[in-house]
Amino acid sequence: MPLLLALETSSNVCSVALYKGAGLLGASELQIEKSHSSHITVMISQLVENCGYTLHDLSAVAVSGGPGSYTGLRIGSSTAKGLCYSLDIPLLEVSTLYGLAKQAIDGVPNAQDYLFCPMMDARRMEVYTCLLNASLEEQLPVAPIVLDEQSFQEELARQPIIFFGNGAAKFRKLQDGNMNALFIDSIQPSAKPIGQLAIKKYEQRAFEDVAYYEPFYLKDVYITSPTKNTNK
Repeated sequence: MPLLLALETSSNVCSVALYKGAGLLGASELQIEKSHSSHITVMISQLVENCGYTLHDLSAVAVSGGPGSYTGLRIGSSTAKGLCYSLDIPLLEVSTLYGLAKQAIDGVPNAQDYLFCPMMDARRMEVYTCLLNASLEEQLPVAPIVLDEQSFQEELARQPIIFFGNGAAKFRKLQDGNMNALFIDSIQPSAKPIGQLAIKKYEQRAFEDVAYYEPFYLKDVYITSPTKNTNK
């Protein structure tokens, strides 16, 4: 069975998990703002060692590929690529939104009766989101959406939808009284579902190109120069 390391750094959560086949061996998580770069390699080495393995035992590394924090995604991808390159093992990517949805689907009875809408906060009233069924099949593709009272109204008229993620609270305020709009508050990015979904990709040999892989930022990142101080 493959030994797979999963990384999740797309938000303020820094999370790593180790799987032997489909079985979870262990996981470690920090929720300290801006801590990813200084902690992730330590978390990885400690987790692998505590589970009785070395890095050279790894069969593949899976990374949460976005959307999410630009800096967080860069840290996760560079760490995963560095491990894969140095150990000569495959790289796997799993959508951050799919990882969120996996948690919701697994925790809801009769999941086939609902659609699932992960939402990641993109500031103001914008979220990164998509719409999935219980088999993780896209009903609406991954996209940045500015929320208003009309968002998802056609879909909500046909079927109950469960909303979750750190952007869902903004939409809850717009849907007061809509019985088909359901919300879960406790779901956040984690390496555990990333590993679960990555095992299937490993079996399908759906590997990424280590040299050219980049995270799915979804939107262009704009970096501006500091404003010059003219009051000298």
